[in-house]
Amino acid sequence: MKKIGIVVAISGEFSAFLNDSSISSKMISIDGRDVYKCYINSNEVYFLQSGWGEIDAAIGVQLLISKFGCEYILNYGVVGALKRDMFVNEVYLVSKVVHYDFDTTKIDHTRIGQYHEFVDEYMPFSSHLNLLAKELYPGIKEVICASGDKFVEDRKFKKKLADDFNASICDMEAAGIVRASFRNGVECLSIKCISDTLDGNGHDFKVNIAKGSVKAFKLLKEIIMKL
Repeated sequence: MKKIGIVVAISGEFSAFLNDSSISSKMISIDGRDVYKCYINSNEVYFLQSGWGEIDAAIGVQLLISKFGCEYILNYGVVGALKRDMFVNEVYLVSKVVHYDFDTTKIDHTRIGQYHEFVDEYMPFSSHLNLLAKELYPGIKEVICASGDKFVEDRKFKKKLADDFNASICDMEAAGIVRASFRNGVECLSIKCISDTLDGNGHDFKVNIAKGSVKAFKLLKEIIMKL
């Protein structure tokens, strides 16, 4: 039996779990947060809706690790596309993430987004978990995620993220999830579904969040079954 923590940002994503009739869960209130405990194929799973942004996501990861001893941290949800050939409801596996808001270049020799423990600006997700995902879904594509505390709608900024970091998607939590997992020595994985395309906006995000989250969670649940 594995202890698995799942972090998502907002209610539209979290509802994919709550509305899954195949899962029976109980709510645990701890440190002012509501965590849902369930079992998936004998694995002990803890779900937490962290809230928007890197800080709340990192806090959520730390709570799941410190209070419940989670050995894996998983994430699913919806994201914006940064490239033209990506469409609503397509699902992707995140290989690595760049925290594009993080910048210490004025005082050292790192790159924008680079933490000193890494050789470049990219923080990797678990190669072991990603390999498992690709074995289950041979056609799934791995992508780089640009992550920062900003809902990205402007096309020029989307192009900049794609050009500067070779990123295909953007979100507001992945960097916090990876960073907190890394600092705790815990493997993590993220499955993302496109809610808004390169030309999309906040309205598209709201319209597509529920369906996209259900699709991403379905894949994640099947991965949990194999752990």
